[in-house]
Amino acid sequence: MIQYCNPLRWTHAAWVALSLLSLYLVRLAGAPLFDVDEGAFAEASREMLASGDWGHTTLNGTDRFDKPIFIYWCQAALMTVLGPHDWVARLPSALAVLAATAGVWRFAAQQWGEAAGQRAAFMLGSSLGLLAIGRAATADGMLNALLIATGLCLWTFASTGSRSALRWAYVWCGLGLLTKGPVALLIPGVTLLIWSLITDRGRTALQALWEPKGWLLLLAIAVPWYLYALQRHEMAFVQGFFLKHNVERFTGTLEGHSGNPLYYVMVLPLLLLPWSPWCIRLLGSPRTQWADPFQRFLWIWVLFVLGFFSLSGTKLPHYMLYGLAPLVLLIVAQSVKRPASVAWQAALWICTALSCALAFAMPFIAAWGATTVTDTWVQPLLASAPSGLTVQVAAAFVAVVGVWLAIKRHSDAWARLMACVWLVSMLWVGVVIPWLGQVLQAPFQEVATWARQHHPDARIVQWRMHQPSFAFYYGEPTTQQPPATTDWVIVRQDRVEGLPVNRYETAHSHRGLLLLKPLP
Repeated sequence: MIQYCNPLRWTHAAWVALSLLSLYLVRLAGAPLFDVDEGAFAEASREMLASGDWGHTTLNGTDRFDKPIFIYWCQAALMTVLGPHDWVARLPSALAVLAATAGVWRFAAQQWGEAAGQRAAFMLGSSLGLLAIGRAATADGMLNALLIATGLCLWTFASTGSRSALRWAYVWCGLGLLTKGPVALLIPGVTLLIWSLITDRGRTALQALWEPKGWLLLLAIAVPWYLYALQRHEMAFVQGFFLKHNVERFTGTLEGHSGNPLYYVMVLPLLLLPWSPWCIRLLGSPRTQWADPFQRFLWIWVLFVLGFFSLSGTKLPHYMLYGLAPLVLLIVAQSVKRPASVAWQAALWICTALSCALAFAMPFIAAWGATTVTDTWVQPLLASAPSGLTVQVAAAFVAVVGVWLAIKRHSDAWARLMACVWLVSMLWVGVVIPWLGQVLQAPFQEVATWARQHHPDARIVQWRMHQPSFAFYYGEPTTQQPPATTDWVIVRQDRVEGLPVNRYETAHSHRGLLLLKPLP
């Protein structure tokens, strides 16, 4: 018998896929690289490509031990093909997150049906936190995707005994170790261990641990580069990567990123926007959820991420993103068993509307900040912000369409909500974020581009600032050091103290950023 595909189902699936593609690929170059993180990753990858040394990363010519090598390989490889552009530096994160949403879609569809798979993929892909890291030139989008793949493969092994799934978990874990280090092993490993101890007295964890082929795959992927880095840099690598960026990051506060023990409890709803209200629904039947082995696994995953990073001395919002996928799967599992009432759906509509309203208000907020912010660099930037009329017109248009979708009857409520969430998300990634990038980061891109076009051979140093995106757009390292007599200087107008300005003339400036040329 010939079986025909339901055209409506295909249309819906295609729409979800296209919406996710647009969220992560449209206007990747819309905003300049945001310093410090995006600029640092992109410039380190550009320097790797320029030097031809693919075994080590530098930032402005100085050894960089912040992260392992895999994300730099991905960025530099794409730059080899597509050129050293900011959107190319962001592309690995976007592709990784898209692959993760596809994996969650397939997994959830196998668990609860195709409609649930589409819902899980869209909820995860349109959440605020994942959108942020999935469009950023950093390692977090890649690591999050690898953690999702590892965790789902481990559950497949735990529930079916599939050795193939277990070996794939080792592969993804090995790549995670190459992307950000021990956390890639810690989160999925401890999750499975705790679940197994509670469920079958550790039997499954022992079986997962005894997988010689898996260990060989993991070691073959991760160990060669670590051994090479250790042999090349010796204790500098141990001190820089393992001690400073892993041990000290957990035991102390690095770069002023601290927070109270409830930091991630408050951050989590923000990362999940606009789907945050459904978190509350999970609290209505904890015993039923805990009785289900899979939902117990997901809860352990979420709670371990929450507890572990809450104990960390250094707190950054994106750490909690490593527990976002299991939380979304828990919400989807709950929605399958107990469809959301009108009140719960209304809460999602309200969150989406508030996000649209915030987008409309951004130019007003910038104008208000220009009169109240005391920072001598940020205040002039806000005061000289480009017109926000485009932002407000786009937000007003989205609001009108959103109201029409909200009141439209005789159509699927979930499809209407998804369409509205997509519109608001596209408003942010396509209009608001590029505008904010121009407000805050445009001076570095504009001055660097001018310098590259008019004085590509100048040796430029930074004075009292650390803006790695400038070096990326200029195409050459720009170190932080006292300038020699022939050096050009990039300096913020509010930080010229101590610089012998009588030895320089202004070659170019933009919104408070000065490029100084030495006098003959």
